[in-house]
Amino acid sequence: MEKYKTLEIVQKTPNSSVFHLNLNRPSLRNALSRDFFSEFPKALSSLDQNPNANVIILSGVGDHFCSGIDLKTLNSIISSDSQSHDRGRSGERLRREIKGLQDSITALERCRKPVIAGIHGACIGGGIDIVTACDIRFCTEDALFSVKEVDLAITADLGTLQRLPSIVGYGNAMELALTGRRFTGPEAKVLGLVSRVFGSKNDMDEGLRLVAEGIAAKSPLAVTGTKAVLRRSREMTLDQGLDYVATWNSAMLLSDDLMEAVSAQAQKRKPVFAKL
Repeated sequence: MEKYKTLEIVQKTPNSSVFHLNLNRPSLRNALSRDFFSEFPKALSSLDQNPNANVIILSGVGDHFCSGIDLKTLNSIISSDSQSHDRGRSGERLRREIKGLQDSITALERCRKPVIAGIHGACIGGGIDIVTACDIRFCTEDALFSVKEVDLAITADLGTLQRLPSIVGYGNAMELALTGRRFTGPEAKVLGLVSRVFGSKNDMDEGLRLVAEGIAAKSPLAVTGTKAVLRRSREMTLDQGLDYVATWNSAMLLSDDLMEAVSAQAQKRKPVFAKL
């Protein structure tokens, strides 16, 4: 398995189709470096292409999930463009840089396999960009969230302002983004940012495992199809979404998975599906 500077991929249980992708810079509270932005899409792509992986759990090693973008990274982006006297070329370079960073986070949506975020400790700035691109979010009671960019004189640009409104509602997203205020796990649940809150990290890890194993046992064709159709339907009218899923199922529905699910129900046994 490939080695990364900022991440680790772990298969905690042998033969399990649940894989763990961990942000792994605990001494820096998993701040996001340039290396992270190049490694993250590669790691997700490798899991996406791995036929043994059905579900991915995304967590942070150490005391925090993610403290946001590394200030060194931010400084290097700014200083690399301050040398040019041509404002147009400088702006074009910066735009290209931002688009590249955005693409690293969007890799979560490109990944066909569902990604479940387990959030503990701080989830600040870039951490919110990451979790809003995940498919399911759990957290601990003492998790601490903040859409922090406004306090650094930045307009959040890696996906939070695009994804958060459809998760927590437009008004809530506007308030959180303009104030940059901190909020904890229970409020994140009320807002709809997370679907479950746990009393401790150990409890959350067990909850993550149970949900991930449950999803991983289902038809991989149905699971990847559900993610793909839900993701695309955000951008479509109701009629377009219905048409899209009809086309999707016309290609995928008549599968061995369907026959296996039906016969397993009839025989009162657990279905066994082929790898994707």
